[in-house]
This record gives sequence, C-alpha cells and structure tokens, in this order.
Amino acid sequence: MGVDALAILRKAVLDQRYVLTEHAYDEMDDDNLDVLDIESAILTGALAQVLTDDPRGTRFVVHGKACDQSTSVAVVARCVEDGKVLVVTVYELE
Repeated sequence: MGVDALAILRKAVLDQRYVLTEHAYDEMDDDNLDVLDIESAILTGALAQVLTDDPRGTRFVVHGKACDQSTSVAVVARCVEDGKVLVVTVYELE
C-alpha cells in the first residue's frame, strides 16, 4: 500500500491534480516554503507514515527535500474525490 500511495501522490503532483488547505499555506509561510518545495518533497521523498486514525480518510506523510535539496520537508496529504490529492499541511523537519 505504501509504495502505491506514494506513486498516487507523485502522479497527482505531475498532473497538477492537488490542492492545498489554508492550513498548509499558513505552515508553508511560517517555514519559508513554497509550492515548488512541496512538489519536490513528494517527487523525491519517501513515505514516512500512513495515518489511518482519521474518519475523514487515511493521511500519508512524505519526508523529502525542498528545491534547494538541503531543507528537509514533511508533507501530509490525503487522496480525495476525482483522483485529486489534498495537501493538509507541510512543515520543515528539524
């Protein structure tokens, strides 16, 4: 499931079939990240966790690198309707 989930997230990024929550935008701003950093983290990262305890659906945590290839980033996302991905939050890993 994990590898398949990462493939689904990557395909959604490549096809521009993802949206960010307001919370994700706020967190990006707090950590001086942008949308390209999220895309880079998903495309180059690894699945770190699968969170199944949310009634709204399974969340996938991906750890990857921002565009600068030195900043470590975590992206939390879930698959939603019509094959889209919802980026719930993003943050810099310390």
